Amino acid sequence: MDIEVIPLGGYNEVGRNMTVIRVGGEAVIFDMGIRLDRIIIHEDAVMEKLSAEELQRMGAIPNDEPIASLGLKVKAIVVGHGHLDHMGALFKLAGKYKCPIIATPFTIELVKDELNMGKGRGQRLPNQLIVLKTGQTMELSKDLKLEFVRITHSIVQSAIAALHTPKGVIVYANDFKLDNTPVIGGKPDYERLRGLGEEGVIALISECLGAGEETKTSSETIARDMLRDHLFGLENERHGIIVSTFSSHTARIKSVCEFGAEMGRKVVLLGRSMEKYTDIAVRVGELKLPKDVELVGGGRDSEAALRRIMRDGKDKYLVVATGHQGEPDALLSRIARGETAYPVEKDDHVIFSAGVIPNPLNVANRYVLESKLRMQGARIIKGAHVSGHASREEHREMLAMLSPANIYPSHGPISMQGNYVDLAEAHGWKLNSQIHVSQNGIHHTLKV
Repeated sequence: MDIEVIPLGGYNEVGRNMTVIRVGGEAVIFDMGIRLDRIIIHEDAVMEKLSAEELQRMGAIPNDEPIASLGLKVKAIVVGHGHLDHMGALFKLAGKYKCPIIATPFTIELVKDELNMGKGRGQRLPNQLIVLKTGQTMELSKDLKLEFVRITHSIVQSAIAALHTPKGVIVYANDFKLDNTPVIGGKPDYERLRGLGEEGVIALISECLGAGEETKTSSETIARDMLRDHLFGLENERHGIIVSTFSSHTARIKSVCEFGAEMGRKVVLLGRSMEKYTDIAVRVGELKLPKDVELVGGGRDSEAALRRIMRDGKDKYLVVATGHQGEPDALLSRIARGETAYPVEKDDHVIFSAGVIPNPLNVANRYVLESKLRMQGARIIKGAHVSGHASREEHREMLAMLSPANIYPSHGPISMQGNYVDLAEAHGWKLNSQIHVSQNGIHHTLKV
């Protein structure tokens, strides 16, 4: 029985992650993500209205043609966490395959929301949606078993997926960090990761975004402390405060809401995506909001909330808004352009509790946003953020725990893959024979 690793997305880029593991005539798909910048750059593109083929030509979603050409029987589509670069292409591609979609409870609820299932609109998928919690395993076939291992990332209920095959374990670690003091949930399951290493890991597929950073990624508690310092350590009693962070970062939202209550300000969470992620986190029991936090969607609802804030006084509210990447249509960009009822006034605070996703479009959009805010006299405060991605020292730890026979750096361009290669080579793995730098569409037969 031969085993192949088939990279279909995310191997020479950041985004649209998708990997196929072929075991004999069976296959398991890990992730079906999008590259959002490829959609944004086409200004008239609306993802819901474009076909899979059109999106593939744009480079926005993976090209899954190799699966059909090989005649593989797909046993499962596995989604390790709920970010769109890992699950955003499901509703365009998953319906081709007569297999379940497997994810943690939070991620399954996001999939349902993305598909508008049960709401009388949108697109239904024929795939069964199966919940698998971390610490649990399930049989996919006589020869394949899937296990979820608890890990930390910048979204709740993230999992490392371990595929057990007759020849050994294949570990899909895309994305992760090793946070020993997370704000929500438990620390990584180190005991089980070491156990997988003892059982025999024949391949590790690992993100490599931070492999060149010679440090350990800071805990989310560090971001919480920085955010507290920014909110309580500056003169802001008479001014408006806007915090912008990732809508999906439930732990960060939790901190902002708790600090707002301490400050005596009513927290208003604004934006459609903010409403979606926060509502689901509450629903699955990962978040309990302070009683007076207001959760408001987009459009007319957010505009009405902003009018009320201006009527009552900015100093009574802490606004949490989408748009930290400078997306032109996001709420913060519209506020900066003067298109809402909430004008930016001298010495209003705008706190960016998020880093810029590393692609030129985001960098340019963020520059424009910050420039507009500064021109109106806003005090821009950056840095209340830590990454959700492993740095060099965490990758070193993961390699030591798993001791994989083969390594596939993923989720990054060749420069980031090269950083991972340097690290692995320094610890005895050999390029080409054990470390495999790949590109989308290149098949690799495992030597085990």
